[in-house]
Amino acid sequence: MKLVFATNNLNKLKEVQEMLPDSIELLSLKDINCFDEIDETETTLEGNAKLKADYITNKFGYNCFADDTGLEVESLDGKPGVYSARFAGEPANSEKNMQKLLMELENTTDRKAQFRTAVALNLDDKNFLFEGICKGEILTKKQGAKGFGYDPIFKPEGYKESFAEMSSSDKNKISHRGIAIQKLVAFLNKY
Repeated sequence: MKLVFATNNLNKLKEVQEMLPDSIELLSLKDINCFDEIDETETTLEGNAKLKADYITNKFGYNCFADDTGLEVESLDGKPGVYSARFAGEPANSEKNMQKLLMELENTTDRKAQFRTAVALNLDDKNFLFEGICKGEILTKKQGAKGFGYDPIFKPEGYKESFAEMSSSDKNKISHRGIAIQKLVAFLNKY
């Protein structure tokens, strides 16, 4: 089965490719000659995931899935949430996003947070939605050099390491995206 993953993020693409069975041929936007910038204009993760998947299906005719992920910090009323990638402004910059978040949490002991991913799948003219959540906390400083985004400052519940200190296979087993993709794969295996 051929599926397009509607992302330009090579880190995400690699992470998801590692989780899919060999029976699924994963195509990137580059593979289908899509170089369009798909604006994420919705106010929810689910809305943005659906918007991206619909764009590819409608314009290129492929079965497709897309995701949107947000880091939701309890003491910040769920921020940065849907605006996680551009929390510190345009252009998106992971380092600046982490610094802004650490600064906003400087004087608080409540550092509970969760990563949440929504995956929208368009398959044979039907739409499906999958969600993955990973609870944890925001560290006081960066730890580790692996991963991307907020990984160096997020420590999942029940672990001593940040996402950036874990191997990609260990992270994929427990991460928000990993959980959502596992649900997607389980669905595709029964489809």
